[in-house]
Amino acid sequence: MGIGGGANESHIPMIGIFDSGIGGLTTVRAIMQKLPGYDILYYGDTARMPYGSKSPETVRQYALENTRFLVERGARIIVIACNSAASTAMDAVTQTFDLPVFEVVNPAVEAAIAAPLPPRIGVIGTRATIASGVYEARIKALQPNATVHSVPCPLLVPLVEEGWLDTPETTRIVKKYLHPLKTKQIRTLILGCTHYPILKELIQKKIGKSVRIIDSGSCVADTVVRYLAQNPQMDARLEKNGEHRFFVSDITAQFQRSARTMLQGPIHLTHVRM
Repeated sequence: MGIGGGANESHIPMIGIFDSGIGGLTTVRAIMQKLPGYDILYYGDTARMPYGSKSPETVRQYALENTRFLVERGARIIVIACNSAASTAMDAVTQTFDLPVFEVVNPAVEAAIAAPLPPRIGVIGTRATIASGVYEARIKALQPNATVHSVPCPLLVPLVEEGWLDTPETTRIVKKYLHPLKTKQIRTLILGCTHYPILKELIQKKIGKSVRIIDSGSCVADTVVRYLAQNPQMDARLEKNGEHRFFVSDITAQFQRSARTMLQGPIHLTHVRM
């Protein structure tokens, strides 16, 4: 895996991905698995996370700054691997930048309603994502008879970022968050945050084996694969040297450890100041 460094890197055409922190590395992992060899540029805004507690105006500003950072370093496709940004800033990004932009909400919604199960769908996410109502609105637009129950889980992102993955405290918090959804007897659960797949095993255990879990990061990776297959001219523009570069706006030893867990392999985070 090639790792690049500072801001003066040559502008190699890459797939650009950003998130409020390092949770978006679960999306990077999915794209690396489905598009092996494609060059990837990642930016995690760890200095300003979590986005879930910020106002929509602030999240839009951050999303535009993150996208500009990636585009200036060669990104030719943008993946918003942050549900909070996807739910509030997608229009601002697409109106500002003339390039393909993908986000994690619609692919997850399409996967959820495609499930051959009763349309009783649960959604967990940050406060910003749940408050936006974006999942419920898009599910209802495609499947009006669906029942949607949404629960904000504000503590899960900091727990994942701090590496508290298998502690008794995290187990109790996950159980408490999921309890209302268990009582509603949901059949499908959307992980409306790219940090949450790291806790997927625990979430599955607490919500029950009969509930189908939708990983929004994996779903958007499938969408990018389909887009490139249908747009060979764009596919031909992207470099495929296996070059992967990871930038963060703040760095700690714990971020580095958590990043290795999310990517399931060695990784070097380069600290940059916005």
